[in-house]
Amino acid sequence: MKVVIFCGGLGLRLREYSENVPKPLVPIGDHPIMWHLMKYYAHYGHRDFILCLGHKAESIKRFFLNYNEAFSSDFVLSDAGRKVNVLNTDFAHWSITFVDTGVNAMIGERLFAVRDHVKNEEVFLANYVDGLSDIDVNQVIERFLQSGRTACFVSVPPTQTFHLVEMDEACQVTRINHAGTANAWINGGYFVFTKRIFDYIEPGEDLVDEPFHRLIAARELITVPHQGFWACMDTFKERQQLEDLWSKGDAPWQVWAKDGHVRGAKKLPLATTNGAQLQVKAPTSIV
Repeated sequence: MKVVIFCGGLGLRLREYSENVPKPLVPIGDHPIMWHLMKYYAHYGHRDFILCLGHKAESIKRFFLNYNEAFSSDFVLSDAGRKVNVLNTDFAHWSITFVDTGVNAMIGERLFAVRDHVKNEEVFLANYVDGLSDIDVNQVIERFLQSGRTACFVSVPPTQTFHLVEMDEACQVTRINHAGTANAWINGGYFVFTKRIFDYIEPGEDLVDEPFHRLIAARELITVPHQGFWACMDTFKERQQLEDLWSKGDAPWQVWAKDGHVRGAKKLPLATTNGAQLQVKAPTSIV
């Protein structure tokens, strides 16, 4: 399936990391966060990417135009350095479409701007560029297909250390709960859409505000709760937390490197959406 990635925002709260590096290229370990996300999707067999560009689009284009797989793979050098045989590829099988969707566009506008690139897709995926998780995205797709709805997203418990306050009409506090224990859920991204999603988006809109409320009213939106690992990189502190996990060799989103990965193709049950049968397959190899 095609994967739309929203990577055109300004990333204002990460300016303390660098004024010159756009959020999608902020590194975790040796690679930018967008590489980690794309590597995750490729692991599950989804290697056709559509990048919704905006802020510093030229930097993102330059990164991929200059990308050298030898820096992230083992390789054999021969013929006096003139021949490089990369032993493990992570980029060669990817297809990446670069679309300038505007510097100041909201998520809904960015998605609408790439509608022609997914017009032949009955179902496609989408995600924020700064969210990483260990959820099995193919299982999310399967649950979505079984629902027959228009849109789906993954919901996760809040990761912030704030407290939720409840009060009565007189502003008397009735309860205070830590967000992590208050049975609250937030939007974690990892969207799955049918092409009907574009019927719910009007010009100039964000995605989660007006379009999602229309979907809710029409009972066309579902969520898949996930209590496993999920983290977003919205601030320098959050970036450092991800960096620490990576440096310790304990990066849960690194699903492509986990021991016990079954290399053979594995067929998931068929599901039907609007009369169209779709087959979801696990990847045949690590990429």
